[in-house]
Amino acid sequence: MFAVCMVAILPVGAATYGGAMALRIGGHVDQLDPVAEALARGATLSQMFLGDPQSYKGPVVEYAGGAAALRAAAEAAGVDLYVHAPYPINVASTNNRIRIPGRKLLQQHLHAAAEIGAKGVVVHGGHLGKDEDAAVGFDNWRKCIDGLDLPVPLLIENTAGGDNAMARRLEAIARLWDAIGAASGGDRVGFCLDTCHAHAGGNDLGEVVERVLAITGRIDLVHANDSRDTFDSGADRHTNFGSGLIDGAELADVVRAAAAPVVCETPGGVEGQAVDIAWLRARLG
Repeated sequence: MFAVCMVAILPVGAATYGGAMALRIGGHVDQLDPVAEALARGATLSQMFLGDPQSYKGPVVEYAGGAAALRAAAEAAGVDLYVHAPYPINVASTNNRIRIPGRKLLQQHLHAAAEIGAKGVVVHGGHLGKDEDAAVGFDNWRKCIDGLDLPVPLLIENTAGGDNAMARRLEAIARLWDAIGAASGGDRVGFCLDTCHAHAGGNDLGEVVERVLAITGRIDLVHANDSRDTFDSGADRHTNFGSGLIDGAELADVVRAAAAPVVCETPGGVEGQAVDIAWLRARLG
């Protein structure tokens, strides 16, 4: 975007590298030292779990010196932090033994994220059983947002599979956003667009950004991932850029159009993600 007098206005989350506009890009990393992990990748952000991603156990900050030290180190290094909530959280569920602990765990992660100065907490949209009424799940989301304290934005991520998922297909995302819009605090809820999930979930990458923005009005974060599986497969298997089934130019176009910070959740650790970050920057420059 350009303002009058030919002064360029960078999108939120943008930075410059070698004079060219580029978005803030990083990887999903181990939480022991997410600042060092970002610097090792030549990155400007890190996403991480705070604890076991497969557990209902509360968040733990493992950085030496604790939350305050991590916040200070990230600010000093110019590294943005994002937290990914554990996978078992499903606040849409009709099962009290799943929904209620999930809400509690999500709230704990929001507070922990605020302590480390994170820009947001990413959580999956969740799902219901095949024969359950999706309307109940969407309303459970409304109730969840109504009851949450949101010291940092909550970013709902689209998911790859599930016939009764709350955020797989665009029609479901529209219903979810209607429910969230009716909740107190709905303005603190954003959207995280995952390219692998969109592809595997049956959403055309050529139009997904435009259609998501028409529904939500915002894309706050992009999970940029290639996919090992075919379109509409429902399979959530990430791979490195250029080694999967998503066209590279199309993937870069999604990132460019979304104009939001980017997390590469691709395999290969420092080496693999550094290559992917460089690959993406080269195509965005």
